[in-house]
Formats: sequence, C-alpha cells, structure tokens
Amino acid sequence: MVLATRFSALGDVAMTIPALYDACMAHPDTTVVMLTRSSMAGLFINKPDNLIIEGADLNKYKGLAGMWRLMSLMIKRYNITAYVDLHDVLRTKMLRLAARLHGIKTCRIDKGRAEKKRLTRRSGKVMLPLTNSIDRYREALAAIGLPATPRFTGLFDNSPSDPSVYAAITPPKQQGEIWIGIAPFAKHEGKIYPVNLMEQVLRELSGRHNTKVFLFGGGPYEQKILSEWARKYPSTTSLAGKRHGFAVELTLFHDLDAMITMDSANMHMAALAGAPVIAVWGATHPYCGFGGWRVPEENNIQLPIPCRPCSVFGNKPCLTGDFRCLAGIRPTVITDRVDALTQ
Repeated sequence: MVLATRFSALGDVAMTIPALYDACMAHPDTTVVMLTRSSMAGLFINKPDNLIIEGADLNKYKGLAGMWRLMSLMIKRYNITAYVDLHDVLRTKMLRLAARLHGIKTCRIDKGRAEKKRLTRRSGKVMLPLTNSIDRYREALAAIGLPATPRFTGLFDNSPSDPSVYAAITPPKQQGEIWIGIAPFAKHEGKIYPVNLMEQVLRELSGRHNTKVFLFGGGPYEQKILSEWARKYPSTTSLAGKRHGFAVELTLFHDLDAMITMDSANMHMAALAGAPVIAVWGATHPYCGFGGWRVPEENNIQLPIPCRPCSVFGNKPCLTGDFRCLAGIRPTVITDRVDALTQ
C-alpha cells in the first residue's frame, strides 16, 4: 500500500484529486491511502475503490514524537510499503523521516520554490507559466511507482447529478433557469475583489429574468455580508456558514451555469465538480501553478499590471497600497464573461 499526505490548504488538497484518482484508476491492484485533515476528508467524493481517505486530527500528533506515532499508526493499520509526500512542509518532513526509519521508500513533491520566487520578485520577473500543482502531484506519484495518463473527467465523470442531494437549499433547476454561484472571498486580501464591486456584479446578475444566484463563504465576516446581500437582492441564496457539507456543495456546483470565484478553494472545488469557473485574480497569478483544473485562459479575469504577481499566496502587503490589480477590474468585465458562458 502507498501512503500519500497533504494537510492544507483546502484548495491544495482539492488539487490532489485528479492526480490521485488517475493513479488509482491506472493501478487498480494498488491501494492508496490519502491522509489529510479530518475536516477535508469529505472532499473525495465518487472516488476509486482502491483509494482510502484517512482523516486525522493533527492536534493529537504534535512534534516529531507525534509524527512518529502517526506514521507508525498508518503502517500498522494499512501495512504501508511506500510514502509520497504531496506537501513537503516541516510536519511531512518529519513523517518522511519516520517512514525511512521504518524502512519505507519515500519521495516528495517538487514545489518549484525557486521558480516561484523568480516569478513573484519585485523586479526582473520571469513571466513564464510554471508546472501546475496537479501535474506536480502526478510527478510525485509517478516517482513512487504510480505513473498515470490523465483520464480524470471530473468528480461526477460527466454524469448528471442528483438534485435531491441539495433539496434543503433549492428545488431542482427548472427549464430555462440560469444558476450562478459567487464565492467572493479568499484567505488573503490580495486575492479578494473589492466587496463594493462584487456587489455591483451581484446586483446586475440577480436582477435578470430566470436567474438564481448562490453565495458561498465561510467565517462570521463573510456570513454577515452574504446574508445581507441575500436579503437585499432577489433570487439570491446565501450558503455561508450553513455547513451543508462538501458532498452537497459539490453537487450544487455541478449544476451551476457559471461560478464566479477568487483564487480560492472554491475555484478548485467548482472546477473539479464541473462548473464553468470564472476566476478573478489579483496579487497572485495562474502562472504560479495554482490555476483551476481545466479553467480556460479566457475565464481567468486579471489585469496586466507589471507588479503582478507579487505573491504566490496573496499574503504580502500591496506594493502600491491600493490593490489596483483587483480594484481596476470593472464589474462589467465579469458579467460579460458570465454572459459568454450562459447565453
């Protein structure tokens, strides 16, 4: 059995799905155990039979001793013979050490850190697209003995969804209806389209005939704004803070006609579910290798500002102090792209 690990962030864990599913489909006689955080285990819907998802509460496994116990547990439970580290951070480096001390073959993802630094430095940027993270996961899995030709066609494998899964949110789509999702937030400010501008996008879309809009978000701040929008605009439903679960939201994503997101976990989940994704980019850039699965270039909304990208993750202070890379995107650019996908 092969053990694979990726603990964060949610979007990065989602990006392991095409690579893991392909590896399992290409090697049906090999069982792969994917170890991730318990809160993220539900992402892996409609998985191959030889993929086991193991959720861990990492608060119970701290430090080198904790990682030794966790690796020992995985080896005992699943008779692990190889370990592929899809994260390469301090925690997983300790897991690799524990695996090697148990006599287990290991390998790790090549994150291309030096390449990303050249792409995001203030001057002399090397503006070339880097290897997508999904392909980096594929390379790591191949190195451990699980090469695979890309065959993944989405979490629903081009099949219709079951509307009863999201019946608590909305009735099934009626003929002629257009369903649009908006996930206007991300972890860092450098990746968030200004709230006042996104509200203009929502105002335009929600006022259209036969159009329903679904809002997605997380914490209390996001819940407050999205709840206010849902009360303010017609045919608009907020799912923020409702905790319906990954299976429900992914099924709803599958039935959307367009999904507007930032460079965020929702971008990755919606793309994997088969939604036509429109991604708004600011401080980050698809060239860094974190573009959504099969999101076409024309659906990446971004401005050609020389300081972009200034960050791989969007967590650095804005060099100009005004996030002009996001504030300069007109709401009509986004709504026009929605029109291109839905008309």
